[in-house]
Amino acid sequence: MSLFRLLSVAVFAIALTGCASSAKIEGMTVSDNQVQTLQFDKPLHDNLQLNPVNGGEATNPLWTSEIDGPAFQAALQQSLDKAGLLSTSSHAPLALQANLLRVEQPLFGLDFKVTTEVEYTLVEKASGKVLFRETLRTPFTAGVGDSLVAVKRLRLANEGAAKENIAALLKRLSALKVDASQVSLSQ
Repeated sequence: MSLFRLLSVAVFAIALTGCASSAKIEGMTVSDNQVQTLQFDKPLHDNLQLNPVNGGEATNPLWTSEIDGPAFQAALQQSLDKAGLLSTSSHAPLALQANLLRVEQPLFGLDFKVTTEVEYTLVEKASGKVLFRETLRTPFTAGVGDSLVAVKRLRLANEGAAKENIAALLKRLSALKVDASQVSLSQ
């Protein structure tokens, strides 16, 4: 009988807390307000092509929320588009590569601090010249005030850390000085 009770309690706990879900694209995408404050050098405008994102991990609904590569790529793509950097042409002169290296998550707690580590490389496609390469580590904490449900709180922390990472990239790109003569802008 005690095995039955233990199993019942476990099923009840799972039902009460819910299943883990992947970080959502809209939760990782930088807001319009964050983008509007940034200015970018003219050679970057409408000239970036985003390569497929490497890394990330699929979420196991019975375990913990994760950030998968395709969702991070979609959020990054939407954010670059909002910033006016993403090219609609497949012949864009610049290529941005993102490698989602690490997502550090707590195992338990009231506040979940998640840190994402992403390596970004901006390359001029014609010459192969690296214009920018940096690894950005960004933390974000979701607390009990954000959600009482732990699996949702972890998802929110994942989304926040990814959004902060993309925002940090945009800030670094806005500080990047690119002379038009450095980049072959013929399309």
